[in-house]
Amino acid sequence: MIAQLKSAGMTVAEYLAWEAEQPIKHEYIDGEVYAMAGATLPHNDIALNLYSLLRSHLRGQGCRVNVSDAKVKVSEQGPYFYPDLVVSCDQGDRRAIEAIQYPCLIVEVLSPSTGAFDYGQKFQFYRQIPTLQEYVLIDATQIRIDRYTKNAAGKWELTAYPEDGGDLEDCPLELSSLDFRCSLGLIYEDVELKGDPNFGIE
Repeated sequence: MIAQLKSAGMTVAEYLAWEAEQPIKHEYIDGEVYAMAGATLPHNDIALNLYSLLRSHLRGQGCRVNVSDAKVKVSEQGPYFYPDLVVSCDQGDRRAIEAIQYPCLIVEVLSPSTGAFDYGQKFQFYRQIPTLQEYVLIDATQIRIDRYTKNAAGKWELTAYPEDGGDLEDCPLELSSLDFRCSLGLIYEDVELKGDPNFGIE
């Protein structure tokens, strides 16, 4: 959740050293760093619901599931982002300390101020990560999830949820990269929604 420009002209090494001493998180794009705004409670609840489900599903499989305090490194030159949830099953990330570099799944829970960026420029950056197989955007104001999956030809395909407007318990989200399936009701469990129909739409 990028809030505002804080500095300019930093190298990656300077950013990593500086960021380690900051009381709040900052993302890094092309030499500039951006402060991260705080999340709403629905935003936080959704991320933790999905984290709990994935953590249980992946236990013992050699994968790591991290939430918003974990950086993702797109390349050696950056950018560096803090997604709401990231999963890596790559051995190269098993002992990572600074950032995840080989994710298979990235999830962003949308905020009104950053929804367009998450759908647009951020997704363009994420698509540069060779190991990434799925990118999921979850609305925090209404029941809506967009799942982008990379097919065998390297093209990204969109599946929108709910597909038929039926009961949330009968409407499953499938994450093929992790052989995972759960109802939308579990993802939105105990979440208070604002119901803004224009949220996250550019």
